[in-house]
Amino acid sequence: MTPITTGPAPRLEEITPANFQAATGIRVRPDQEFAVSPVVKSLAEAYVHPGTAWPRLIVDEDRPVGFLMAFFDIDWKLDGTVVRSGLWRLNIAADQQGRGYGRFAVESVAAEIRRRGGKELYVTWHEGPSGPANFYLGLGFRPNGELSEGETVGVLELP
Repeated sequence: MTPITTGPAPRLEEITPANFQAATGIRVRPDQEFAVSPVVKSLAEAYVHPGTAWPRLIVDEDRPVGFLMAFFDIDWKLDGTVVRSGLWRLNIAADQQGRGYGRFAVESVAAEIRRRGGKELYVTWHEGPSGPANFYLGLGFRPNGELSEGETVGVLELP
């Protein structure tokens, strides 16, 4: 993995009118498009799920390099029995992949979940040769045996 640039650490920015175009311009590789929605769809979902969705632009120095959207305290089974938080979307720009930005994004979401008192980080992924399974498994996520809308559900225990 090529390390993140040697300047200041990457950071997360709230989506604002000033960075909206940069955020919606983030594109994954064409072979990955089946596995993640475009940023503009994520922002529309964030709009209709205020307080649950946490969209952020990933910036390194002044370059937008990715987008993430976390979710907090959702009613997973829609019956009040299971409440979860995790990573809803992760889009790393095609030309910025393999530099540690995905790991930074997951670590940032984990830190926010911990700050809010959570002990687990959930994610779902599409299986397939260009899917993100190996990335998430390499970070310590473990499939929990569930599927959500046909996607594998993984969980990372937060120490």
